[in-house]
Amino acid sequence: MIALADTGVLYALVDAGDLWHQRVIAWWEKSDHDVFVPVTVLPEVAYLLQSRIGPMAEERFIRAVADGEFEVEPLESEDVDRTAELMAAYIDMPLGFVDASVMAIAERTATRDILTTDRRHFSVVRPRHAKRFTILP
Repeated sequence: MIALADTGVLYALVDAGDLWHQRVIAWWEKSDHDVFVPVTVLPEVAYLLQSRIGPMAEERFIRAVADGEFEVEPLESEDVDRTAELMAAYIDMPLGFVDASVMAIAERTATRDILTTDRRHFSVVRPRHAKRFTILP
């Protein structure tokens, strides 16, 4: 099975003081999912790590990505179009670029499982390929 990882989960994986840290670690250790990281979440994770923990945490995360510890899923042109559609459809929420792009990538890859701490956005949006996303952990 495949799961796409959103920003909050990746941040919580690194920050032992994050409220989600233990829950994410426990899920990661027992899960049989292959976790893919949408390329669009990388800048957000890097920024949070650098601003909240420090530049060494940011560098270690990017090194882990470079070393292949995380499988990065690209953003394709069809994803950008769908991202804009989702942002427009949920403008009152509002649905931001990163979350909408994760959803667009999920639709393209037919992935229902989203690894996220963001219950609000991912539980409201109805993807094209399923009734709803399965929110993990």
